[in-house]
Amino acid sequence: MSGTQDTAGTHRATAAQRHGRRIMMTPHELDAFLTERRTCRVATIGRDGAPHLGALWFVWDGTALWLYSITRSKRWAQLRSDPRTAVLVDDGHTYGELRGAELTGRAEPVGEAPRTGEPCPELAAPERLFAAKYFGLAAMPHDGRHAWLRLVPETVVTWDFRKIPG
Repeated sequence: MSGTQDTAGTHRATAAQRHGRRIMMTPHELDAFLTERRTCRVATIGRDGAPHLGALWFVWDGTALWLYSITRSKRWAQLRSDPRTAVLVDDGHTYGELRGAELTGRAEPVGEAPRTGEPCPELAAPERLFAAKYFGLAAMPHDGRHAWLRLVPETVVTWDFRKIPG
């Protein structure tokens, strides 16, 4: 059960859930938000249980978050060992502007690692989106150091404080 507890230990889940629903993004708002944002934060878990957090570029295709990671990174090694991850995308400077999305699930590699451009139909759309978003190109440049991870979210939590009245 979600919610908060006050100092007397009384559970206030109902108020927290009502407030949460009021500031949730709609599916359309979430799609637009994830399409326009450029950087996410990816949380992974090490073999010793220690968390790791790092920034990464990504694209959203409406169903999955595609992460383009260096294959020799700590993130890549940890996700190969334990694919569970949480990804945060957020924005805003003042309290009333804060908005974001937390996506959790399992990140799975897609295509060759590192990616050299071998034909892979699953990567056609993400690579087209990524090339346009970050490089202004029609085709994806491959550097032989990065590879793709696909996160189909099991849970998504969103908030948009701009929806809080007055």
